[in-house]
Amino acid sequence: MRITELLIKETMIMDLQAQTKEAAIDELIASLHRHGRISDPVLFKEKILKREAEASTGIGGGIAMPHAKTNVVNEATVVFAKSSKGVEFDSIDGEPARIFFMIAVPEGAGNMHLRTLATLSKLLIDSEFIEQLMNTRTPEEVTALFDARQADGEEQGEGRETNRESVPEVQESQLNLKEVTSSGTDSEALVVAVTACPTGIAHTYMAEDALKKMAKQMGVAIRVETNGSEGARNVLTADEIRQASGVIIAAGKNVDMARFDGKPVLQRPVSDGIRKPKELIEKALQGDAPIYHHSGGRGAEESEKEEKGSIGSKIYKDLMNGISHMLPFVVGGGILIAISFLFEQVGGADHPLFKLLMTIGGDGAFHFLIPILAGFIAMSIGDRPALMPGMVGGLMAVNSNAGFLGGLAAGFMAGYIVIGLRKLFAGLPKSLEGLKPILLYPVFGLLIAGSIMYYIVDPIFGSINTWLVTGLNNLGTVNAVLLGLVLGGMMAIDMGGPFNKAAYTFAIGVFATSGNTNGTMMAAVMAGGMVPPLAIALASTFFKRKFTEEERKSGLTNYVLGLSFITEGAIPFAAADPLRVLTSCILGSAVAGGLTQLWNINIPAPHGGIFVAALANHALLFLLAVAIGSVISGLVLGIWKRPLKVRA
Repeated sequence: MRITELLIKETMIMDLQAQTKEAAIDELIASLHRHGRISDPVLFKEKILKREAEASTGIGGGIAMPHAKTNVVNEATVVFAKSSKGVEFDSIDGEPARIFFMIAVPEGAGNMHLRTLATLSKLLIDSEFIEQLMNTRTPEEVTALFDARQADGEEQGEGRETNRESVPEVQESQLNLKEVTSSGTDSEALVVAVTACPTGIAHTYMAEDALKKMAKQMGVAIRVETNGSEGARNVLTADEIRQASGVIIAAGKNVDMARFDGKPVLQRPVSDGIRKPKELIEKALQGDAPIYHHSGGRGAEESEKEEKGSIGSKIYKDLMNGISHMLPFVVGGGILIAISFLFEQVGGADHPLFKLLMTIGGDGAFHFLIPILAGFIAMSIGDRPALMPGMVGGLMAVNSNAGFLGGLAAGFMAGYIVIGLRKLFAGLPKSLEGLKPILLYPVFGLLIAGSIMYYIVDPIFGSINTWLVTGLNNLGTVNAVLLGLVLGGMMAIDMGGPFNKAAYTFAIGVFATSGNTNGTMMAAVMAGGMVPPLAIALASTFFKRKFTEEERKSGLTNYVLGLSFITEGAIPFAAADPLRVLTSCILGSAVAGGLTQLWNINIPAPHGGIFVAALANHALLFLLAVAIGSVISGLVLGIWKRPLKVRA
C-alpha cells in the first residue's frame, strides 16, 4: 500500500510543540479534528489511550505510532509530526520520540490499520530514512520522500509480501524461499526465523525487515515467519525447517515450538531481531544455540529461562492467565444473573425469564468459573497437557465446596505435576515420544491431580472455604468496614495491577462460592474502583488552574470511565504525578469501600458500575458511597496539587 494515500498534507505538524506524551496525543488528535478527519476527539482519544495502556506505541529509535480504529473516524488518515526537542513517550528503548505517525482508521476498514503499521515499520527500520524525515521542512518534502522511498523499495523487490495477500500461504512460502536463495547468495546455508510481539503489530514486522536486510547484506538465505495480530503469515514449511542451519525466534510471546524439535534454536526478545540481526544470523548459521527438545509442552530452554525469573512474577503471570480467561464468564454470566433478580422480584422464582437467565448465567457460565481459572493457570505453567487435569481439578473443587481457593490450588498443582511428569518421562526411548502428549501426560496427570484433590485439597480447602464464607456472612460491623476499607483502597493502589486484581479476584471468589448471593465484597471493590477516574474528573473540573488544557480535556472522559467501573482511566494522571494522585485516590477508594460495608450494600453483579447500580439492595446508598469517596479524593488532589506555574 502507498503511505502517501493516507498522509494528508494539511494535517501534518512540522514543529510539534507538546512536551509530554498526552500533550503530543492531544495535538495530533486536534489536527485530525480540525481538518474533519474525525468527528469526536474525546472518544477517539479514549481509543488511543486504551491502546497505549496495553503497551506503548513508542517503538524506539525516536518513533511513535499511536493508532486507533473507531467509527468516529470519517476517513482513514495518517498524521505525520516531528518534534525538534523530543517527547518522552514511554518508548521501549527509553529514548524520546521525535517522529510521530498517528493512524486513524474507521470501523469496517478491515485490517487497514495493521497493514499501515506494517508498511510504516518496514520503511522506518532504515536510520538514514528517519534522518531524512527529521530534516524535512514542508509537508511536500515529507510526501516526496515517502513516494521516492516506496518506489525504490518496489524496484528492489521489497514489500512484495505486503502486496501478495491473495497468494495462498504455501505458494507464498515457496516463492519467498526462491527469492532469498536466488538473490545473489553463493551460500547454500539457510536460516529460518519467527518474529512476534505481544500486540503483533509494529515490532513483528520491523524485526522481520531487519533480519531480511541483514541477511541480504551477508549473502545468507533466510525465511521469516511473522506472528502478527492476524495470525501467522509466511508460515515456515517442514522442508525449510529441516534444511535450516539454525532457527531464530525473535518473539515477545509464545509461538508454535514443536516443529523445531532437534534444531538449534536461538530464542531472543523481538527487540534483538530489530537491533542485533547480524549477531542472530551469525549464531544461527554456526548452530551456536541450544538444541530444542519438545516434549508436548515447553522446551527445556524455555523452561530454564522462566525458572531464572522471579518466583513472584511467574506466579502472577500464571494467575493472570487464569483470570483473563475466566473474566468473560464472570462478566457475561454475572450480569445475566443480576438481571434475573429483577424478574424474580416481579414474578417470583417461577418467572420464566428468571429461570432462563439464571440457568444460562448461574448453571451455565458461572459453573465454569473455577474450572476455567484452574485450567488456564495450569496451562500457563505446564502448557497444553496441563489444561485438562487443571480443569478437572477445578470442577472437583466446585463439587466438593473447596470453591475458589481449591480451584487456585488445583491449577497450580496440575501445572507443576505435568512439569514433573515431563522430567520423569524424559528418559523414555525416542520411539515413545509420541505417546507422551496423547497418553502418558493425560492419564497420569489426571490420576495424580485428581487423587491429591480428592484426598487432600478438597477436604482442607472445603473447610477453609466454608469458614471464610460463614465468617464473611457473620462479620460484625466494625470488621466488615475494615475489610471494605482494605479492599476499596487496594483497587486504587495500582489501578489494574496486582493489588487491584487481588482485591477483585477475592470479591469474585466470595461471589462465586456463596450461591451468587453475597455481593457485599463486590460492592466494596466496585465502589473503590470507580473512585479514581471520577476523582480525576472532579479535580480537573473544579481546580482548572492546576491542570493543563490537555489534562482537563482528558479529565472529562474520566467521568464516563469512572461511572463504567474502568479504573484504568486514571493511569495517565497517576503516571505523571504518582505521589499526589495515588495517595488521594487510595484515601477516597478506601472510604467508599468502607461505606458500602457500613451500609450493608450488596451488588449481585461483578461488573458494570452505574449500569448495574439499580440491582443493588441499596442503590442510592451505593451511589452515595461512590460520590463521597470521589469528592474526598478530588478535593485532596485538587488542594494538594501545585498550580501549573510553580509545579515541580
